[in-house]
Amino acid sequence: MAQVQYRGTGRRKDSTARVRLVPGTGKVVINDKPVEEYIPFANLREVIMQPFNVTETLGNYDVLANVSGGGYSGQSGAVRHGISRALLDVDPDFRGPLKRAGLLTRDPRMKERKKPGLKKARKAGQFSKR
Repeated sequence: MAQVQYRGTGRRKDSTARVRLVPGTGKVVINDKPVEEYIPFANLREVIMQPFNVTETLGNYDVLANVSGGGYSGQSGAVRHGISRALLDVDPDFRGPLKRAGLLTRDPRMKERKKPGLKKARKAGQFSKR
């Protein structure tokens, strides 16, 4: 018999995460590496676990995530968003707590585009009088 899986897609900044929740012991694997090895910052690993803390399901599901694009912060936010969406498939009653915690809202903040004549989006070159 096939094992039950719950899927969710999360996005933040330039990162996209495809997340699968499988009933298990609570281990988190991102791009075939344990989360401790893949994300070196403890605060970002805590960000990933927020949906489980809110729904009190910590240790009930294994997380298998494939993430692409962006950096550590964007990727951990994308995994968090994907886990939140997958938990909705587990139990629709989780919608209230997840919504109140702001975990279902896709963070719309993106990098501002570079403008012509400037070095970056807003950074101009050094002023020269002559």
